[in-house]
Amino acid sequence: MSTALPETVEKETGPTPEWSVIWLHGLGADGNDFVPIAPELLRPDWPVLRFVFPHAPVRPVTINGGMRMRAWYDIREMSLTNRADVVGVRESMATVNALITREGERGIPPERILLAGFSQGGAVTLAAAAIGLQVAGFIALSTYLPMVPDTPPAAASTKPPLFMAHGTFDPVVPIAAGQLGAQQMQAMGFDVDWRVYPMQHQVSAEEIADLSAWMDARFRQA
Repeated sequence: MSTALPETVEKETGPTPEWSVIWLHGLGADGNDFVPIAPELLRPDWPVLRFVFPHAPVRPVTINGGMRMRAWYDIREMSLTNRADVVGVRESMATVNALITREGERGIPPERILLAGFSQGGAVTLAAAAIGLQVAGFIALSTYLPMVPDTPPAAASTKPPLFMAHGTFDPVVPIAAGQLGAQQMQAMGFDVDWRVYPMQHQVSAEEIADLSAWMDARFRQA
């Protein structure tokens, strides 16, 4: 059975996009959350991009007293070892695959797709990378790896590059969790560009500038 596509917000930087950036929001937000960030990343000589900002499904979240909100998976407790609902993570990874398939149908293959996510969305991004999803690169901001695959993904000649960033004062996802995730991804063979900023659970101007430079390198190497 195919996975239903979520509702999305889409922004294109011109006609006939050549690349796509699929960006997953954090807990309780929606696809509109990172729309204002897109223009701040852009450089004038980049290829035409399509930014795809999907909305997570509405579901009860345990740590918030069962309140229903947009979430890529349930968060059962604050402990990292039992925080993520693994079934929900896998469902969201299937949603990511469905979005990538649709981009292919619109003329943009996986090698010209970047998968990005913030917080809970970043956790889904890392989980998808860990099981061997092949795209042009991964972006995981203020997040952690929610599950380590039971068996390592099949070896590839090169793994997609990975940009990870975190705030030193993050009260939601402690920086130690982000560092552990970066170390785990490195152990799997990923080339992790790990950045730390003096901020909380947010995005900073310096971080956006560094991410723009990282994306620029991806486009130039294609």
